[in-house]
Amino acid sequence: MQPGSKFFPAAACAQFQIEPGNIKGNITSLKHLLEQQAPAQDTLLVLPEMWATGFSYPDTESFAAATPHVLELMGKLAAQHGIFLAGSLTNKKVAADLPFNTLYLVGPQGLLGQADKQYLFSHWQEDQHYQPGKGSSPIDSQMGSVGGMVCYDLRFPELARSLAFGGCQILLISAQWPMSRLLHWQTLVRARAIENQVFVVASNACGTSGKMQMAGHSLIVAPDGSILAEAEGEEGIVTARLDLQMLKEQRRLFCPPGERPWRFHDTAKISTLEELLPRLAAVRRQGSRIAFTNGCFDLLHAGHVSYLEEARRGADCLVVGLNSDSSVRLQNKGDGRPVNTETDRARVLAALGCVDFVVLFDDPTPLALIKAILPEVLVKGADWPEEQIAGAAEVKAAGGEVRRIELTPGRSTSALIATIKNRVAR
Repeated sequence: MQPGSKFFPAAACAQFQIEPGNIKGNITSLKHLLEQQAPAQDTLLVLPEMWATGFSYPDTESFAAATPHVLELMGKLAAQHGIFLAGSLTNKKVAADLPFNTLYLVGPQGLLGQADKQYLFSHWQEDQHYQPGKGSSPIDSQMGSVGGMVCYDLRFPELARSLAFGGCQILLISAQWPMSRLLHWQTLVRARAIENQVFVVASNACGTSGKMQMAGHSLIVAPDGSILAEAEGEEGIVTARLDLQMLKEQRRLFCPPGERPWRFHDTAKISTLEELLPRLAAVRRQGSRIAFTNGCFDLLHAGHVSYLEEARRGADCLVVGLNSDSSVRLQNKGDGRPVNTETDRARVLAALGCVDFVVLFDDPTPLALIKAILPEVLVKGADWPEEQIAGAAEVKAAGGEVRRIELTPGRSTSALIATIKNRVAR
């Protein structure tokens, strides 16, 4: 860890009841708290999730339209009080797409950074109205490095670990967490602090939001897991001093976030259909959705990788059906194909982080494979009409979906081979 010359002297959580759709009223609640319990200079103050708007899915578009104004207000409040403010708001980056649930960090000089919510809470249909983030990095400020997480993100330790490995010293959590799972909230906030040896500043809503009773109990936790401050169920601001020396001391003897030995054996991803089916059954027992795609993947290139990453984003697990050498030869791809053997092609595919399983097939098409697996999501390139995609009818009949992904222009194995031949000919 390489801390900057300054470090936030204190952190705070503003806890209040959020009324869905009442932007003016929610902003007034924050202003009153700041006037009544003014935080000290340079305090890092975290606000609850969707603190200005609450959740009202029919109003999502208007919430997104209000975000620039709310951010401007946050900047004015930060400058007025000499503090830093962090909290999540609706963030629509592209007009045609679903918005993100984004945590913003704003200081007296303006916006310092942002972090999109990575994991959407499908139990509350959030995934139908927002889109998940595509990765999160620490936000560097003149007062130290922080990592932003939003509500349900708290349940995914790998996200906190990634932010800690990236250098963050403080995890900020902006949440609307229900009273029915208060114990989970308290336990997970402390766990994220202990396992990553970072300060965690977790702000939650209180009172009711719509028909939901919120848990309150905003927490500020030290790198050793000790609770520095905790609210109860009422509105207010809780504050705690942050001691950089405490963080240094906690990491002096050992530092788990920095230990990342590679212990994986990617060849374990390669299996026969008989081996694969029980593994997929185990994955499905926990409610995971399986995506399937297929191809030759001869001379793996950037277009392949982008395609596979996008295929994986549509589900919780990606199975790649790989044409065997004999199957490739049935595709009439030309003499000398495949260039790489099925063993080598499977090995390279298995090393990709977005690929969970690789299974070979000998038939001209993967139809038999698809019928045996019946994935929840069948993925193919957009150059294929759906009616020509092997297994599309069977997957849809079983309640699954077919996704057609745009390919990366100018990237193909055939073009790559032609380029190599031309260069050799010179």
